Amino acid sequence: MTQRKHKVLIVDDEPDIVELLQYNLEKEGYEVQTASSGKKALSVAKNFIPDLILMDIMMPEMDGVETCRQLRERPEIANTYIIFLTARSEEYSEIAAFDVGADDFLTKPIRPRALMSRINALFRRETQKTSPEEHDVIRIGEFAIDKTSYTLMKGEEQITLPKKEFELLYFLASNPYKVFSRDDLLHHIWGADVYVLARTVDVHIRRVREKIGEDYITTVKGVGYKFEMPK
Repeated sequence: MTQRKHKVLIVDDEPDIVELLQYNLEKEGYEVQTASSGKKALSVAKNFIPDLILMDIMMPEMDGVETCRQLRERPEIANTYIIFLTARSEEYSEIAAFDVGADDFLTKPIRPRALMSRINALFRRETQKTSPEEHDVIRIGEFAIDKTSYTLMKGEEQITLPKKEFELLYFLASNPYKVFSRDDLLHHIWGADVYVLARTVDVHIRRVREKIGEDYITTVKGVGYKFEMPK
């Protein structure tokens, strides 16, 4: 049985960068579509439903951060990886990117071989995460956290979580009452080959709490976070 090609959407208003990325991705066997603006990306993504979006931050009309925010509101994009590509390396840009649901953040100039290695590793980890022993549904109170479909149910209501938020919740809920430091969570959720700020964990924890309530994930001051049932 032939394995389905992973689909990648490139969003950038610089034709040279788009051409470079498209060439290297197609050479690696990925199915690629492109968009030259955030607005165009919203339209293409609706029908293409990519597995990964590579997106510039600085674009005319609608920047990458706002585009990402609107994409993450769509249930069909909830499990799509979004990696920002940008010439800006300020910390606030990185925090803004993760705050709207980005999975990774890379600065230009782009090194194609390094980028392809990173993308290939990302999808290899995804394959490893779908091993049978992880195909469980965690039931906690009124919540059902289903790893197979990446869905969170609250009774009959489905709550949409971006991929990294879901993986963070699932990991903590799989290890109730155990405290994990930010570095632990970065390693388990983002992996050793992805560099992100420890602040990223705080942002994702805050966003998960907004959706499931404040009482499930507890902050252990000076140590990290743990999942527990509300009293």
